[in-house]
Amino acid sequence: MRTSVSLAVLAAVSGATAFWRMECHGRLGIARIDPLISPGEVAQHAHSIHGSSGFSESATYQNLIDADCTSCAVTQDKSVYWHPSLYFQHANGTYESVEQVGGMLAYYFLYGDDGSKDSSITAFPSDFRMIAGNSLRRSYSIAGYSAFDADPEKSFWSKLGQTSQTDLAQRALGFNCLNYNKQPEGSLYRHVMPEKSYLDANCADGVRFEIMFPSCWNGKDLDTKDHKSHVAYPDLVMNGVCPQGFDVKLPGLFYETIWATNAFNNVDGQFVIANGDVHGFGYHADFMNGWNPDFLQKAVDTCTDGSGKIQDCPIFDIQSLEDQQKCSLKVPKALVSEKVVGLVGNSLPGDVAIQYGPDSATVKNPALPTTTQELPTVGYSEGAQATGTAYQPGQIFKESPSSAAVPSPSVSLSKVAALAQATPPAPTEAPVAPAAVDDSKYEVVRTDYITVGDVVSMIIVKEAVEYVTVTTTTVTATGSAKARREVHMHRHAGRHGHNGRHLS
Repeated sequence: MRTSVSLAVLAAVSGATAFWRMECHGRLGIARIDPLISPGEVAQHAHSIHGSSGFSESATYQNLIDADCTSCAVTQDKSVYWHPSLYFQHANGTYESVEQVGGMLAYYFLYGDDGSKDSSITAFPSDFRMIAGNSLRRSYSIAGYSAFDADPEKSFWSKLGQTSQTDLAQRALGFNCLNYNKQPEGSLYRHVMPEKSYLDANCADGVRFEIMFPSCWNGKDLDTKDHKSHVAYPDLVMNGVCPQGFDVKLPGLFYETIWATNAFNNVDGQFVIANGDVHGFGYHADFMNGWNPDFLQKAVDTCTDGSGKIQDCPIFDIQSLEDQQKCSLKVPKALVSEKVVGLVGNSLPGDVAIQYGPDSATVKNPALPTTTQELPTVGYSEGAQATGTAYQPGQIFKESPSSAAVPSPSVSLSKVAALAQATPPAPTEAPVAPAAVDDSKYEVVRTDYITVGDVVSMIIVKEAVEYVTVTTTTVTATGSAKARREVHMHRHAGRHGHNGRHLS
């Protein structure tokens, strides 16, 4: 249906679809360095490190910005992005590093807080730091779901009580099975690393590890003891409403790294993340800001082209691939001789042992367990959008074309119905079928985003306090539910930078 939409809302669409993709094709190195968790010391496990050459076990903001190079494409970005490396444990117990393909990508998404009239994005301040994920986690704990169930539609999350920070953090991890001869999977689709047999049979081009950082900030702390308490996820992980007390919206960081697991096809063994995790529940990543805050704020305000290309932002100075790959890390003396690449021996770097769930891992790793945790495998599932341009994100916008409360076909409908009805609604008057409704009686309660090819759609959900009977072709639920009305708006980013807005 067609409806009138204010110019203010149309302007918000433009800002909501903006992002840029920071290319870090160089890697500073692999080393057991982590100035957040192990400042001034050798870290527990090996990390792949990208960004400013000023990085060290005691790195400060000043060290980062004073460095002479960065392994990322934009020279003004002296931030550091790091994450645990991936290894393969052969059947004889020896470990070998897995090749990291193409460095890493760090997406900067510019989503305002859907629960606030202020849609502005605040640049990371000097010396800002944060961590996403939990290195010690070894299980999936969202009530009623396992890591092998497809997520319910995002419109269900709050109804199912699945918007705690613990739940959102678990859905902020993805392990994308890559097969370039198939329609790609949606990002953040699977929250567990596929088993070796599944990888061999289905992931011909490796695996893409994905992690989303919190983007809501308390506005005062540059860091906290756990490196997390000063930030929070919006209620849809990538976008949505920020929780109370976290009212400042930051750029949304999303890391992508591709690992050549396909190089080990038909080789007996298993893949292990450097922190001793074979299932990926403890995958995590770290960030230290190395931008000049004034420059980054200018980029946030002006680099709003929907293409995602850093080349389309005129204020960025972009260096060559060769220069990115020349930048390297000065390894501390204690780690110079440690083997972290190739065949590394009979243990992971740092003598880290594999620890299985469901209990949390320990910082001081115990001896290898005698039994393993048997887990099923999530099946392959196509993403919701076409491949699009090479600069689009890894389909992290995966969502149904409508935000109506209908589960994805891959979700167990009986499970969703049972969970949604776990708390019976209060008695109400007899439901009344919806008729033509005055828009003025509705108010915006949520916005969702989907991407199909090069078209980013913003779906505005309006809600009135009326009770109706809601019926869909997939699930029928009769009882009390709030009447919903949707306005779909599309913004098309043309190949030559021409932007067209369409209402439908």
